[in-house]
Amino acid sequence: MSDAAYRDLFDDELRARLDGLADLVLPGPVATFRPPEVRAALARADVLLTSWGSPPLDEDVLAGAPRLRAVLHAAGSVKHHVTDACWDRGLTVTTAAAANAVPVAEYTLAAILSAGKRVPQFAAGLRARPGDWSWRDEVGAASNYRRVIGVVGFSRIGRRVAELLRPFDLTVLVADPYADPVAVAAAGADLVELDDLLARADVVTLHAPSLPETRHLIDARRCALMSDGATLINTARGALVDHAALTAECERGRLSAVLDVTEPEPLPPDSPLYRLPNVVLTPHVAGALGTECRRLAALALDELERFAAGQPPQHAVRRDDLVLQA
Repeated sequence: MSDAAYRDLFDDELRARLDGLADLVLPGPVATFRPPEVRAALARADVLLTSWGSPPLDEDVLAGAPRLRAVLHAAGSVKHHVTDACWDRGLTVTTAAAANAVPVAEYTLAAILSAGKRVPQFAAGLRARPGDWSWRDEVGAASNYRRVIGVVGFSRIGRRVAELLRPFDLTVLVADPYADPVAVAAAGADLVELDDLLARADVVTLHAPSLPETRHLIDARRCALMSDGATLINTARGALVDHAALTAECERGRLSAVLDVTEPEPLPPDSPLYRLPNVVLTPHVAGALGTECRRLAALALDELERFAAGQPPQHAVRRDDLVLQA
């Protein structure tokens, strides 16, 4: 992992726990397998603890790691570093995506409630007309009572968002062709088709993986299905949204948006989305940052403890899982 990732993931307490669970073959993090001392250490390793900045574990790397049995990832997606060679070797692979889902769901909850109260529009209006409240009624209905929230993708994050919304006077809809209706109902939501969700929801939040079949899932046709005044929230992947279509709707003032991810990322400086009062842009910050990262390290160390005790992992990733994961 990168030095920056290591600093965010491990405080003194977590480093002491790591030291107690394993014999470290290197004193600190490495971001490349090329140096001779790293190759020598790799040859002795039974487990790799990885995170952001890990290079790919390809056939060449694995050839120098004859003892390697597990890759425990202290971050979300493993697609960037776990290669076919890892699956062919039969390595145990785990992810801390469940821990990373917590701050993303919390960010999403805040964005949903903020959108319902039209906070971005009111804040922009005050900046444009300081000292004058006469325009407040022009913003439109501001309320989180008996509104409809659409959750697209019943992923770890989508499920958690639905659960976090249960205490509020809101109707929650879920669209996901692979979701279990019983699990959706248990989370307090109703399973519907995507087009139906878009037509009914006051706020739509995206939690689907970025796959060829989900590229521009929210295109011009589906933007048009959304009701006047609706808000689209994206904390998943920028490729899920046709930004040209969304920008056109936001420029008209018909839709609003909260975008933590975009395509491209970051947006070019001349993008109209930067200047629109009904659009909130954040620089990919919904996931774990700062002390939140320690939750990911703690989960990875839980998996290490189970592995050392000969117990099965709780957050295993399998090759087939990646078809439906980010």
